[in-house]
Amino acid sequence: MRAVTAASNDGSPHFRDQTLAAFVDALASAAPVPGGGAAAAVAASFAAGLVRMVAALSLGRPRYGPYEETLRRADEAARAVDFLALADADAAAYGAFVAALKLPRETAGEQATRGEAARAAAREAALVPLRVVRACRDLLVAVESIAGRSNLSARSDVATAATLAEAAAQGAGANVTINLPAAGDEAFAGEATAELVGLLNEIEDLGSRARARALGGGLRDPEDG
Repeated sequence: MRAVTAASNDGSPHFRDQTLAAFVDALASAAPVPGGGAAAAVAASFAAGLVRMVAALSLGRPRYGPYEETLRRADEAARAVDFLALADADAAAYGAFVAALKLPRETAGEQATRGEAARAAAREAALVPLRVVRACRDLLVAVESIAGRSNLSARSDVATAATLAEAAAQGAGANVTINLPAAGDEAFAGEATAELVGLLNEIEDLGSRARARALGGGLRDPEDG
């Protein structure tokens, strides 16, 4: 089993306290967490960091003065979600699911207890990455808004933020899909799947538009209002 270098009182990992090398080594191990869900949330944190960097490189510069409100809103949006905390939550949720599957199942009572615990844990293991997808959508709204409205020297950073956020959403979405069946609730699965499909379609559109506008050349008009 992998040893996580930092943990809370309940044993769940704090990935923000690890070096990048330690996190990558943890991913590379055979232990169940961290996995794709945590990696997706960490990737989203990189996207958020890039948005904040682009805002910092643009605010206070006369050329980008007409975009100040947009840049400040984007900076606030990038700070609004703690993606590293979501990475912790994802690992904790999936770890609880793995632990539930290891519960004893010799008697009918044990089987019932195990089944209930596994379904509840699987539900949470689907909900946490769904929160990541929602947050990536909100972040991509911010990325798209500053594409062509920020420091042109950082155009590739805007495009990279869009790509990272979109990839993070796709990865988190895969974890939603894979964990839903074990929750044992068809209505919940249907609602979550419908929301996920809608979010991913919106995310794909936002990401494509952000990259096109970031790499397309010059500045565009300020946002209305």
